[in-house]
Amino acid sequence: MSTPPLDVTNLWARTGDSRQLASLRRVTLEDGPEAGVRALAFDTGGGLAFWALEGRGLDLATLSWRGLNCAWQGPGGFARPGLHPAESDQGQGFRRAYSGLLVTCGLGHTRQPRGGYPLHGRLPFTPARLIAAGEDWHAPEPFLYAEAEVVDAIAGGESWLLRRRIEAPTGGSTIRLTDTVTNRSRETRPQPILYHFNLGYPLLRPGCRFDCNGTLLLRPPAEPDPGAKPRVTCRPAPSDAGWARCSLTAPPMDNWPGIRLELAFATDTLPFLQVLEDFRPGMNLIGVEPANTDRSPEGLSVLDPSADLAAGASRQYRLTLTLGTMTA
Repeated sequence: MSTPPLDVTNLWARTGDSRQLASLRRVTLEDGPEAGVRALAFDTGGGLAFWALEGRGLDLATLSWRGLNCAWQGPGGFARPGLHPAESDQGQGFRRAYSGLLVTCGLGHTRQPRGGYPLHGRLPFTPARLIAAGEDWHAPEPFLYAEAEVVDAIAGGESWLLRRRIEAPTGGSTIRLTDTVTNRSRETRPQPILYHFNLGYPLLRPGCRFDCNGTLLLRPPAEPDPGAKPRVTCRPAPSDAGWARCSLTAPPMDNWPGIRLELAFATDTLPFLQVLEDFRPGMNLIGVEPANTDRSPEGLSVLDPSADLAAGASRQYRLTLTLGTMTA
């Protein structure tokens, strides 16, 4: 079902608390390097549950569909901001904190270190300021929502504001993510952005396949490969009516149902699709990475003028995730 079958009056008559059907709760992690990280726990009541980390840019951490986790998680967990500075490890600090379904990269830089910027810029793992969060049972299609702001700035220089809104229909299987980036500096600047979606086991299982707009792009190996090397490709995103639709489909296996995860994104502002394949033991992930810049053979972002953002101007990015169960 996409929405509860009862109107609000009947819903309240049948429940002591509407959150027994769908909920958004604020939690704080307490263990080890995650201690102090604030999170929003979404449960749509339709089989979709996920966390958005207020303490890490309102990026998406865990995601499960009918009890099965779909997101890749790194060995460092969801470490609190500041534990692994981006500039550490010769600008590779991102790799120590990298974990979860989505890490948003930018806003003045993406990809390999260059010009004083670390890998994937300084936005990743920056705490967000929560603006609003809750459940809206009075909308025509009731939904859970959260909205937050993240600042990436230096005094007298670049100044970026990302405003993020997440919506998930109650009883549903979809996450809608809308980002608005504003250049608050006094000059036009390149504004690269890359959405680092990370998919892992048990979604990544024998027989799964990765497609985009109906074209097969990848069949992962059935097992992790000790001889594998990470591979990154980037291409113009295929567009159908202004949207690219990438899906990872996993067949039923043992007691696990088949799963289909679709990531759709608007190609007017995200015209490129980058894909990371890393099937080494201990990694075993596919990175699906919509971006607004191409990638050079050296792993650097190609800063085309189309990525520039004028002083005071804003640009919007739209993405959706949809989960479904496959029977064959």
